[in-house]
Amino acid sequence: MRREAFAAMVLAFVVTFALQVLAGPSAGAATVVGVTDLTPTRTALFVQSPAMGQVVQVQVLHPAGGAPRPTYYLLDGLLPGDRESTWTNATDAVQFFADKNVNVVLPVGGPASYYTDWDRPDPQLGNYKWETFLTEELPPIIDAQFSGNGVNAIGGLSMGGNSAFILATRKPWLYRAVAGYSACPDTSLATPAILFSIASHGGDPQNMWGPVGGPQWSAHDPAANANQLRGKTIYLSTGTGLPGPHELELKPQLPENILAGGPVETGVFACVSSFDQRLRGLGIPARVVYRPSGTHSWSYYADDLHDSWPTIGPAIGA
Repeated sequence: MRREAFAAMVLAFVVTFALQVLAGPSAGAATVVGVTDLTPTRTALFVQSPAMGQVVQVQVLHPAGGAPRPTYYLLDGLLPGDRESTWTNATDAVQFFADKNVNVVLPVGGPASYYTDWDRPDPQLGNYKWETFLTEELPPIIDAQFSGNGVNAIGGLSMGGNSAFILATRKPWLYRAVAGYSACPDTSLATPAILFSIASHGGDPQNMWGPVGGPQWSAHDPAANANQLRGKTIYLSTGTGLPGPHELELKPQLPENILAGGPVETGVFACVSSFDQRLRGLGIPARVVYRPSGTHSWSYYADDLHDSWPTIGPAIGA
């Protein structure tokens, strides 16, 4: 009897080992397949994501030393750069974070993705599983490679700001603070804009969260799930859509800023106001900044990034 039990145990071990060999090493775990040190404090990581089935580039701004530090995941907008985050080529983010004890993680790519897990691969946009990548696969790599201490915040502009609030409500244990720069963290109010933004880039919005109004849309609505933000430090900003001080600095882009960025920011203002009231009704404190002017454009996102740091930084001990 004892020999039969031993034989069964050996057989189980052999079968398990064989399955592991067939599955390949570290099946299911994201792995770093390339590292490029752009400067002593800026590194490009190339991560093989099992969820997305491809290599994803992530750039990290980080101190030169190896002391433990928190991490700020900073998401891009609807049209992110394909070689680097627009945060690094349209703002002074690199210089701004140079003297701060924090890792700033900047995903590259993902146009019209909303940094979420899509229900189905999209023929035009591809296999988007950004939530899994950003919240499960990537954090252990960042902490291991860049002395992360497990304390995180997440923020973003426009689409990325919506996504930051979505991820913070879906994975509340992962983040201590969340920020949105000219972002509308109310999926129900933003639905027409979401549908248009995906379709205008050739994607099928129903491939993201299924039929509009279905349970997946509610599950990805920060306004409906705002209680998950309780206890977090929250920063949210918006302009009014009226031309502001930066419009005069951007003369070649002035028509686009006013004709496109103005109406978009007017919609963001209405959405932020509604979300602010939602948080107040639940007794959830937040720092909500209403600029007296300003369009939906990068100069204002950069201002708001600076303005938000005295709120976000202390919340994560940076």
